[in-house]
Amino acid sequence: MSPDALANGQDHSRKAFLFELDQLKLQVEVMALKVDQALEKTTQVLFTGDSDLAFEVIAGDNEIDETLISLTERCYDVLVRQNPVATDLRLVMSVLRIISDLERMGDLCLRIVKLAPEQPRLAERQETFTILRSMANEALSLFHAAIRAWSAEDLELAKSLEARDDAMDDHNAALMEAILRLDGPDAVPVAVSTLLAGRALERIADHAVMV
Repeated sequence: MSPDALANGQDHSRKAFLFELDQLKLQVEVMALKVDQALEKTTQVLFTGDSDLAFEVIAGDNEIDETLISLTERCYDVLVRQNPVATDLRLVMSVLRIISDLERMGDLCLRIVKLAPEQPRLAERQETFTILRSMANEALSLFHAAIRAWSAEDLELAKSLEARDDAMDDHNAALMEAILRLDGPDAVPVAVSTLLAGRALERIADHAVMV
């Protein structure tokens, strides 16, 4: 094979590989959209107790899990078949990390929507429920910002998420204090459900920042 033919072959192979990496990024964004939909619905379930939306989130989690498996296999296939340079390797490892975080966020949504039957009692406790609403809105906002930062490779936006996550930790601390002030015959079950929801929202925010 002539040097020109060899160079052309390598150039074609490189272009094909870069196209495959672009497809990986596109599939991550598709998975992120599925998680975004789950988070939006989860927030509404927390706010309203809508059981139909809760079932939609539960049913949709299978798609998120299947996407994780499919993308993980594609990433390892790329690593085995190609000889990626350092920047390519970082991208593939970034994809593996983000899809794991996305899948965990989907699982955390399940924890929240399964509390739908308890929502009316949670909503009656104004202090704790107001904090939960703030945490849910902040978690969703953090997720949107994290996906924008990853897609655009915006390091400044990514760094700003850490400060916002600190605010989420403050919300969680305030929630713990408010839980201790609960009283009445249903204080214990309300406290447990509120604690579970708050913990799940905090973890969603943590995973968003790690993206």
